[in-house]
Amino acid sequence: MRKPTRRQLLKTGIIASIIGTAATLGILTQIKKNNYMSTRQTRTTQATIKLPSPRLDGPISLEQAILRRRSRREYKNKPIKLSDVSQLLWAAQGITEPKVWVGLRSAPSAGGLYPLELYVAVRKDGVKELEPGIYHYKPHEHELELIISGDFSEQLMAACVDQEWVRDAAINIIFTAVAERTKRRYGERGWQYILQESGHAAQNIYLQAETLGLGCVVIGAFYESEIEKILDLPKGEIPIYVMPVGALT
Repeated sequence: MRKPTRRQLLKTGIIASIIGTAATLGILTQIKKNNYMSTRQTRTTQATIKLPSPRLDGPISLEQAILRRRSRREYKNKPIKLSDVSQLLWAAQGITEPKVWVGLRSAPSAGGLYPLELYVAVRKDGVKELEPGIYHYKPHEHELELIISGDFSEQLMAACVDQEWVRDAAINIIFTAVAERTKRRYGERGWQYILQESGHAAQNIYLQAETLGLGCVVIGAFYESEIEKILDLPKGEIPIYVMPVGALT
């Protein structure tokens, strides 16, 4: 008898209890809460890709996007466009008012401290105009910097407790946080603000994906240490969310 896939388990409701039990038993790596740096370490950039300018209107209304929003885990095996990647990243953390403070973004941040960093893991043939690799998003420049070449979809799936939609997605948007940016002002209360902020940004991606005809889902069940290795994260930067995104048609 073949072992059921995680998608089959999810449809029967079993996976929810498995992940819940794992979390309760402490199997999944817990977030460390000390020794964070306020600035990011410098890494070698292999290439820089200027993203297309985000569009400021869309084919459906905000109300329709809210109505249609769903967590979608089944994607077509086809690439998405670079303009789609641009739009999703702008929706999550793009600069919407560059002349105020340090540049106001599309999602609110406690104290305007912006602890979140975004990465895009592109699988082979995942994006028409991008080679496979791990990219870091730079909001002020609205560009991507390639930091690691290669297709890491299988490794990401394993790090996300073998959820196959991570492997099948055209891209995975990975949220990390430099916690010290927020904690140096708000102390341990900063953790609450960071997690709230990640939710704001993730919902923006959900709604933007609906307008683009794409599917996505948020993932919180992952081995933190494995994500850190895949992304080669600087000290003091921790994974918060993984969001697979793929074509629906």
